[in-house]
Amino acid sequence: MKKSFSKSWISSKQKRKQRKYRANAPLHIRKNFVSANLSKPLREKYKKRSLPIRKGDGVIVMRGSFKGKSGKVERVDLKKGKVYISEISYLKKDGSKVHPPIDPSNLQITNLTMDDKRRFGKKSAKVGGSKESSNAESKEKEKQKESNEKQPKDKEVKLEVKEKGNKKTTEEKSKESSTTSKPRSKAKSGSNKKSQKSKAGEEKNQNVSD
Repeated sequence: MKKSFSKSWISSKQKRKQRKYRANAPLHIRKNFVSANLSKPLREKYKKRSLPIRKGDGVIVMRGSFKGKSGKVERVDLKKGKVYISEISYLKKDGSKVHPPIDPSNLQITNLTMDDKRRFGKKSAKVGGSKESSNAESKEKEKQKESNEKQPKDKEVKLEVKEKGNKKTTEEKSKESSTTSKPRSKAKSGSNKKSQKSKAGEEKNQNVSD
């Protein structure tokens, strides 16, 4: 069974497959066929080179018979891959106005409609969010992480210093207590010797009297 559509056709060298890719592409891929490049101020603001054209965008014609003319997009035909601009039209013999179809490759976007907040993607809910702001936010987050990592380390160092100080104080106290306890023991031993001598003298006196 032949395939109705394949993404591999676009990378084929055969022209028939490339034409087949554009002719049978689904709408979500055809949307990219209707994209145009942005003007310099919009490129600097949104950090993007091109975007798909939408109804209400301001565009200028860069080449063709309508070169230099600008206006708002009135309609975008995804099936034909053409754009219709409200300010560009011509008169028919019966007097009615007709907007000619223009290829989006001949256009440049000068003004964007911001009705859809997700035009730049789901994550960028804030319209006009540039890469610079995202980079600044990522840098701030990295700084916060570094500060949070440093805080426990500082606490550990402080605790170690405190423990060392407590050990030193306990060692000093034990040394002081040992030095103070030694003379007391000597004094006690001297008093014990005196009591023993006095007892021996009393016993001798008793023996003599007897």
